[in-house]
Amino acid sequence: MATFAEKVISFHKNLSFDAPLGDNIQVMNPFADNDAVLDILEQFYTKFFSDQQSRKILLGINPGRLGAGATGIPFTDTKRLAEDCGIETTAIQTHEPSSVFVYDMINAYGGSEKFYSQFYINSVCPLGFIEKNKKGNWVNCNYYDYPALFEDTKEFMVATLREQIAFGIDTSVCYILGKKNAKFFKKINDEAKLFESFVVFDHPRYIVQYKLKQKETYIDTYVRELNTIVG
Repeated sequence: MATFAEKVISFHKNLSFDAPLGDNIQVMNPFADNDAVLDILEQFYTKFFSDQQSRKILLGINPGRLGAGATGIPFTDTKRLAEDCGIETTAIQTHEPSSVFVYDMINAYGGSEKFYSQFYINSVCPLGFIEKNKKGNWVNCNYYDYPALFEDTKEFMVATLREQIAFGIDTSVCYILGKKNAKFFKKINDEAKLFESFVVFDHPRYIVQYKLKQKETYIDTYVRELNTIVG
């Protein structure tokens, strides 16, 4: 019987989204033919998920360029990968503010091993998007930024969430990161009936960008809520 890790690794290696999205939006797939990311993927999930136990799921929006878009691991830049997960990589170097908050929270919860034995993090959309801005630069784009993008990706999101639930995800509750993300997730969940309930947290990016002075309060909120459900 496959382990949770083996299922996660296979899922990510086979992720693809080929529907046309227009001239100014592109899919960002960090797992496609990227040996550095695939190596990190295998090391991380083999280290923390080589079992068959059930976990709760936390869902971000979609991968950003400097977090999961670079390392393949949600909310995990290369510094946190080395310092908090014990996985070194020399192929890429990234710093992502959301990752700092998430791993401060994970450490407050009890550390990476304890946290990942109980929780699995991904995103409502497991692949990211970039769009060309007015200056001609490619920047992060969220699946809900445009109504057409949401409609074009909704079926893909439902299908990939179902695949991940099959890893051994507890569907009694999930945790949604970001209030706007929760608004769109509710539309998906109301139609697809994936989870019985969901809890909404302020998004780590919002916290570090606008509420940094209250970071410890937000960490306490996360840890208290996660402990309540697990306990």
